Amino acid sequence: MNRNFWLLAVLLLTSFNLAEAQQPKKVPRIGFLASSAESSKSRLAAFQQGLRELGYLEGKNIVIEPRYAAEQFEKLPELAAELVRLKVDVLVVVGAPPAHAAKTATDAIPIVMGNAADPVGTGLVASLARPGGNITGLSDFNLGVVTKRLELLKEVVPSVSRVAVFLNPANPTNPLQLKEIQGVAPALGVTLLPLEVKGADDIDRAFIAIRKERPGAIFVIGGTPSTPDQRRIPELAVKSRLPAIYTSGQSVDAGGLMSYGTNFEDLYRRAATYVDKILKGAKPADLPVEQPMKFEFIINLKAAKQIGLTIPPNVLVRADRVIR
Repeated sequence: MNRNFWLLAVLLLTSFNLAEAQQPKKVPRIGFLASSAESSKSRLAAFQQGLRELGYLEGKNIVIEPRYAAEQFEKLPELAAELVRLKVDVLVVVGAPPAHAAKTATDAIPIVMGNAADPVGTGLVASLARPGGNITGLSDFNLGVVTKRLELLKEVVPSVSRVAVFLNPANPTNPLQLKEIQGVAPALGVTLLPLEVKGADDIDRAFIAIRKERPGAIFVIGGTPSTPDQRRIPELAVKSRLPAIYTSGQSVDAGGLMSYGTNFEDLYRRAATYVDKILKGAKPADLPVEQPMKFEFIINLKAAKQIGLTIPPNVLVRADRVIR
């Protein structure tokens, strides 16, 4: 009887193990929330590359659920709530507005910031070393480089005394960045002309104000909306024969004069490592927020020629990439 009992137990255990092995493993779902599909295209591609390098193949052992607000920040809360209803395993957010929408939507699902200018100052995390809560990821350190951007603009155009600043007050990091450059502007002999640019219609109004106020250059704060074709501000800046500096190299590739800032693709490759750690059991509160390792200074000599500007050789030699 004992022999039959143990034989039956072994058979049952084997059957159980086989059934368990045959059950398909749950495929993790990653929400990807951004303000714009166009401006986030290269960041999503870099994130996907980072996942592949870690052994995740989209559609096989991981699924990405992207949601875009078409540059309308007011749509972000509902898109975040939609991803929460889908019960994604991790939410990756592009910039501060999507991060705040995600934070409001859930305090349970882990949130990974691909970039956010000042996550502590805007209340996303308690500190970089100990973020607390369900949010971690990467800061793009805009507040640390935004003053350098104004200094570079002054180096390229030493005579400039008035600079139009495009900012989006709906983005919580933009007023902070404006405050930073207002702090250094007097020492550079520069007066700032802040112009609100929340969407495509505001761009035309901003350039009407520029024709009236006649500043000598344009400073585009990170997070100001790109237009659907990504070219509107650079095109109008060149048409107005005004030098302009941008946060991202995408604007320079679209015809802008120059940019200085974080290499966003590098950040999003690194964001994949956060997702990997969280899927393997790490808690966001225990993962420190990291800062950028790569910065890029890009100059477009085609744009410089179009506006009749000569880039000083000592500035040109410092560029990481030059478009000729």
